[in-house]
Amino acid sequence: MNPCIKPQENHLLACMPEDVLARLISKLEAFDMPLGKVLYESGGVQNYVFFPTTSIVSLLYVLEDGGSAEIAVVGNEGIVGVSLFMGGESTPSRAVVQSAGTGFRLPASAIKEEFNRAGPALHLLLRYTQALITQMSQTAVCNRHHTLDKQLCRWLLLSMDRLNGIDLIMTQELIANMLGVRREGVTEAALKLQNAGLISYTRGHIKILDRPGLEKRTCECYMVVKKEYNRLLPERTAT
Repeated sequence: MNPCIKPQENHLLACMPEDVLARLISKLEAFDMPLGKVLYESGGVQNYVFFPTTSIVSLLYVLEDGGSAEIAVVGNEGIVGVSLFMGGESTPSRAVVQSAGTGFRLPASAIKEEFNRAGPALHLLLRYTQALITQMSQTAVCNRHHTLDKQLCRWLLLSMDRLNGIDLIMTQELIANMLGVRREGVTEAALKLQNAGLISYTRGHIKILDRPGLEKRTCECYMVVKKEYNRLLPERTAT
């Protein structure tokens, strides 16, 4: 394991009690997450769960015709692969890296063993899963009822929260695939935000210029998700 990358950079791991984290660390493997890497496919066998640290992973629902739409994003706050410890073994969604970086992966058997201890890790993982379900539900509501520029604001804010930064490398085509809309729609929405002085967008590089303004511009969906994560997940306890 690369000593420069610490498991505690993932908030969920950092929240684990010391004895739990000690058991997991010996089985964790540092893992590069390049842009576009598919961590698992719809209905495929999942051999690992993933804990992003400096990367963001999109959970996408893929239609029969190849179209897709994002149902949730996971970054340094959480874990990718909840179906493994929830008993489902697989999921109809695809997990793909939307922002390159690093993370850790843990064998399926290790997360199941820890979950089945029915101790603090179980309760933490269940609370995280509840927060993730809230994000999925709110994404569905947002995509149905709110304008594209508000959806884009929500998406940018959620992504930035999971990077702890203000910069995101992301093409309009990829954003369009994530939101399940046409590229032209993303261009128009991004221009609105740029003209309002909220973001800067050049050649796939998005920079947040006015975060408070972006929060005012977005719909209530962002705060619903943020408050639920804050309510359900504790502050980091490991160091």
